[in-house]
Amino acid sequence: MAAVVRIQSDWDQVLRKNEEQAWLSCSSPGKPTLYGKLTCQGVSSDGIPEVVASEGFVVSEITKKSLLVSCPRENASTKFLAPYTTFCRIHQKSITCLDISSGGGLGVSASAGGAMKIWQAANGEIRRCLEGHVYDVNCCRFFPSGIVVLSGGMDARLKIWSAEDAKCVVTFQGHRAGILDTAIVDRGRNVVSGSRDGTARLWDCGTSSCLGVVADCGSPVNGVALGEADNTLNLGSPEKIPSEREIGTEGKLLLLAREDKKLQGVGLHSRQPVFLFVGSDAFNCCTFLSNIYLLGGTQDGNIYQLDVRNTKAPVRVVHRSGAPVLSLLPFRDGFIASQGDGTCFIMQQDLDHVAELTGPDCDPVYKVATWEKQVYTCCRDGIVRRYQLSDL
Repeated sequence: MAAVVRIQSDWDQVLRKNEEQAWLSCSSPGKPTLYGKLTCQGVSSDGIPEVVASEGFVVSEITKKSLLVSCPRENASTKFLAPYTTFCRIHQKSITCLDISSGGGLGVSASAGGAMKIWQAANGEIRRCLEGHVYDVNCCRFFPSGIVVLSGGMDARLKIWSAEDAKCVVTFQGHRAGILDTAIVDRGRNVVSGSRDGTARLWDCGTSSCLGVVADCGSPVNGVALGEADNTLNLGSPEKIPSEREIGTEGKLLLLAREDKKLQGVGLHSRQPVFLFVGSDAFNCCTFLSNIYLLGGTQDGNIYQLDVRNTKAPVRVVHRSGAPVLSLLPFRDGFIASQGDGTCFIMQQDLDHVAELTGPDCDPVYKVATWEKQVYTCCRDGIVRRYQLSDL
């Protein structure tokens, strides 16, 4: 675990005023935490504050929405990005999931109590309310077309909606407990769901029927991810001939983030287990970085990077805090992770610093979505935040 630099969550608001201060800290395992502060010494004509750091910290770059801070003692530096826009009116309660359409024009999100809404990504204006789930909606995502939405809820139902008129066009039933995550196969004739009942299922959208149980884990499936497998990987062969309604499942590896501390790989077409990796705690989420590298995030704050060709030991483990890792998303040549303590960070191979997305004050950031150079996050505080990454 490397040293971690932290900053006051509303630093961009505070440092606009002369003589105002924001706190800083740098913590490294086994050493006392170094505390410091940033002080605003006036604001330039173009609105950029003049900021000085207390002893032990250095500010090297600053714009209205970004700040690069380093701590030379620990050889650590972090770029802090403040939200470009915040949408406070989409939901009134904690927001559990969100996604942005492939064209970047629409967002979909759901909050505690089951309120699911489609809104304009540019200004947060609500376009449609999707009503039909009983209890909470755990996951929602756009199909590649950008005009259809897939959602899964605590009511054990999976639903498909038209983003244009808010009608629920398909409801899938078969899980025995809440649906926790979904994945879409290719263009979306088939979809996959992971449930608290311990199974991952494959569904056919055209006939709204279940094509089979891909895996039965005996433990809740908290997260699923689907990717093209490296062609050297043996995904196994199906024991019985698959339905002709199965489209695009060949050559696909399904990742399952399991509550019983296991990250599992399964051949989607074959239904055969490919690997099983045991981590330090329950796996909450998983994603593919490429057809070789994948990530799994745990309840105790570990992010494991694995090589599918050899999953005995991780390629690396990233640990920035002990808070649960709640979402993982590939980004450029790295990834974005969000955690239960309100932190959300971007790690990239070619950057010598971590970029931290600020704003939430210790409230969990449940989900992250990207579109081109914009990152959207949803949080327990009921706010959707949008960040511009041209500053990166």
